[in-house]
Amino acid sequence: MGAVRRRYDQRVLTLVEVRGGARDFDQARAEFGMRGWPVVAEFGRGEGASAGVLAADSGARLFCVEVRFFGARNSRTERAAGWRIRQLAESAVLEMYVRRTELVDADREQLEEYRSHTTDHRPDPRRASGRRARALERWGRYDTGSVALGTPSEARRLARMGLPGGSPGRGGLDVRMSPRRGRRARELPREEELNRFLWRLAGRLLGMAFTAGCFRQAEGRLRWPFLLVGLGCLAGALVCAARGPAPRGQAPRGQAPRGPAGSAAPQRGERAERGYRLVAGAVAAVFFLCLVYGVPSGSPWTPLQMLVTAAVTVTVMGIWLLMRQWTTWTEWLTATVPLAVTLLTGLAVASGSVLHGLYADGLDLTPDDLDVPGLWQVAAGAKLVSYLGLGLLGPALWGIAKHFHFPFTKPGEYLNVVMYVLLYVVVVASLAGLALDNAARAVTRTQEAAEQRRAAPSYFGVEPEWMCVQPTVPLAGLNAEGGLLDPGRPYLFFGVADEMALLWNPETDAPLKEPVGQVRLVPAEDPARACPPPPG
Repeated sequence: MGAVRRRYDQRVLTLVEVRGGARDFDQARAEFGMRGWPVVAEFGRGEGASAGVLAADSGARLFCVEVRFFGARNSRTERAAGWRIRQLAESAVLEMYVRRTELVDADREQLEEYRSHTTDHRPDPRRASGRRARALERWGRYDTGSVALGTPSEARRLARMGLPGGSPGRGGLDVRMSPRRGRRARELPREEELNRFLWRLAGRLLGMAFTAGCFRQAEGRLRWPFLLVGLGCLAGALVCAARGPAPRGQAPRGQAPRGPAGSAAPQRGERAERGYRLVAGAVAAVFFLCLVYGVPSGSPWTPLQMLVTAAVTVTVMGIWLLMRQWTTWTEWLTATVPLAVTLLTGLAVASGSVLHGLYADGLDLTPDDLDVPGLWQVAAGAKLVSYLGLGLLGPALWGIAKHFHFPFTKPGEYLNVVMYVLLYVVVVASLAGLALDNAARAVTRTQEAAEQRRAAPSYFGVEPEWMCVQPTVPLAGLNAEGGLLDPGRPYLFFGVADEMALLWNPETDAPLKEPVGQVRLVPAEDPARACPPPPG
């Protein structure tokens, strides 16, 4: 059975100096091999490539190691390789130093795809003449099913070449671009450059969409800052779309060209291509604006909805980035313990119907006063668990920070534990605030309904009803708690607990409790009107 290939995203060629004796050098080789880091070359200090660069030292040896690890490619990638070497030196108790790092550029080209087809139908086999012949070739009428990738001339020669163990070489074949991009072949960007371009464009468009939603909901002078920021994001998106990614053979802006001299010079039709990209960027911007304003569906997006959607997306992506980097028990524990705590905490607090308790406390009641069915308690618990589920945002943000090699996430850094704990505490505290705010808003709506004498909203099985309370004993003999009863006005009724009718008194903003044996409860037909006098 072959060795299992280790997964990685980046490769950084690192010159490592190891000091000590032969045993230290052997241990360093073994440590590199255990981590799947190949040793490209090794030589004594002051020898080989370091001759004339470093002073000779028989007690030091240089290893040219290809460090492989997960993460994005950015300005901190080479430093991240040095962090891993320093972590190795600490864990293996070796005197080891990073002397130089160099990112291995594996940015792959995107080769154009061509489909081969026969030319027997052509009067002149060298070229297609006539609109009908060209149209049939373009539609794939004479395709052979073979695909070749490269430049047009390379693809044509590859299509006619014989394959070892396959079909022999043959003439009478030509190629067509698939999918066809305009009327001529265009240089395609490299994969990394294309991905960076798409992320930049998407970020500007999403920023424009969010500010557009805020502009739609804001009023007065508050709209102008959102308008200016939105226009700035739109202009940035259009400029980004017009420039586009660097094509094959052309270096990204600000870097030296990869290809031969003159490869980055403007080509024919560059202005037309920029115009096409500008139109495509404008269409994308209009599409995002239509989504925000609900043009196709009739339901516009609110800034809160966009923030929640962004939080869910960031959580899913961050957790995935975190999980794919779990390679040691320490990383497993630092990632899974908070996730387990989140789940167990959510189940524990949900079982006690915390939201109902917060709602009752806001009305100066107790959870036992509210006779809530078990199904609604489960629903309230699910709502709270959904809030606590956002607690995964903390580990997700940590995973994103690790993916982009932020310094506070470097392996072996003691500060990263503190940062991780603080980040998680902040997120959990924010989620507790969400739960408190949910119950507080429900209490406020109920109190406003009581003051304005209108239908009160329900809250997870708690259904306040308007009742006319008719005493069956003289008012002076009522054993009431919380104030005096006014039989001429309706009250919000929350149920019965311990033989006491739970009412809400808007005059005192406090509950009013009346013994059920001393009053008669009659549903109020219209809470805005006075209650009729009791019969007889």
